[in-house]
Amino acid sequence: MHPDTASEVPSDRDHAFLRRTFALAAASRASGKHPFGAMVVGADGSVISEAGNNSLPPDGDPTQHAEVLAAAKAARLLSPSVLAGATLYTSAEPCCMCSGAIYWCNIGRVVYALSEERLLALTGSHPENPTLALSCRRVFASGQHGVKVTGPLLEDEAAAVHAGFWVR
Repeated sequence: MHPDTASEVPSDRDHAFLRRTFALAAASRASGKHPFGAMVVGADGSVISEAGNNSLPPDGDPTQHAEVLAAAKAARLLSPSVLAGATLYTSAEPCCMCSGAIYWCNIGRVVYALSEERLLALTGSHPENPTLALSCRRVFASGQHGVKVTGPLLEDEAAAVHAGFWVR
C-alpha cells in the first residue's frame, strides 16, 4: 500500500491543460465516440501524447479509453523514470482500468476534471458506461509507488461536453 496519493494545489497550467482535454473530448464526441479526452505532459510542460476516447461499446473495443491511449503512447516514447515526472490530464476521473494503466506506465501525477460521482450522475445507468464506483485514489493507494492526484477541477466545464450525450 502506498500512502503518496495526496491531492496537490492546482496551478494555472493545470487548468489550461484540463481545458485542452475538454477540446479532445469534444472532438471525440464529434467523431461519434464517447466524450472523453486525456493527455500526458512532461515535467517541462511539453505535450508528450494526447488522445480522445476511441471506445464505443457495444460494437467497439471498450478498453480504448482516452487515458489508456495517452498513457500507452507516452510509455512507448519515454522511459518509466521520465514518466515519473509527467502528469496525465483527463477530462474525467480515471476509471480503475485507466488508473491501472497510468500506474503501470509509471506516470507520477494525475489531474482530472469530472469526478466519478458526477460522471455517474450524468450517465445514469446507460449501458455504454457501466461506471465502477471506485476512485482512482483508492486504486493508486493499493500500489507500491505513489501517484499524486489532483481533482476534481472545473467540473461544470467538463460536464458541458456530456450534455445530451447519454440520453440517446
